[in-house]
Amino acid sequence: MALPLPQGLTPLEVAFVCEMEMVTVIPRQQLKSQDLIAGPTPGLRPPHRASLPLWFALLLKRQRRANILPPPWLLPSSLEKILRHETEISPDTFSPPPPHPHPISTRPAATDHLAPPFLPSSTADAPPGYLPYHWLELGDILLEACSDDIPDADRVRTLLRDLREVRMAKMRASANDLEGGGVSSFKGVGAMEIAEGRQFIVGVMDGLRKLGASREVARREREEDEGGGAGGANSDDEEMEME
Repeated sequence: MALPLPQGLTPLEVAFVCEMEMVTVIPRQQLKSQDLIAGPTPGLRPPHRASLPLWFALLLKRQRRANILPPPWLLPSSLEKILRHETEISPDTFSPPPPHPHPISTRPAATDHLAPPFLPSSTADAPPGYLPYHWLELGDILLEACSDDIPDADRVRTLLRDLREVRMAKMRASANDLEGGGVSSFKGVGAMEIAEGRQFIVGVMDGLRKLGASREVARREREEDEGGGAGGANSDDEEMEME
């Protein structure tokens, strides 16, 4: 008998999906266009930049055929700005996700369906100051595979750790809003944060549901007891009047 699969994606599956994110590379050698399932890649000619899926960029990096440009949000100045927003400007909510690259009035019809994680939010021309949908796992992958391409990698690693702790604390605190039927907003939360916090949030919601059910049962029993007691008192009064 097969065991039931857990709900949602596991952290390993989220990291695998993250490798489809587009990043910018600077090729060190020429490479012809490659036909992939998602479509052909651009031809590489040094020193012209090109956007490639993360998994392909990592392969070229390991072969020393390209360098990976860190996305603007991964620079220390951008991470410091985001951390300040999380702790000082808006301590109760998450920092907003990256904006859509096209305004609604001028947005091509082909991009109407685009939303995280399908926005090109980790290329070199992406706007700084916004954490993309795969920010946590993408940052870890880039720091491990190409720390030499990231300015002040140690500082970046520290800022990512601080951001992770601050945002996970917000997710745990948001569980208080669920009591009594409240609603918590997870706008701007990343894929890995959801995968890691899913079990905690679902457990809290299940506990609140059971607690609410037990309170309802106790309330009904109390009402029945009170109703029975009042009925018994009325019967005794009627018997006394008849005598």
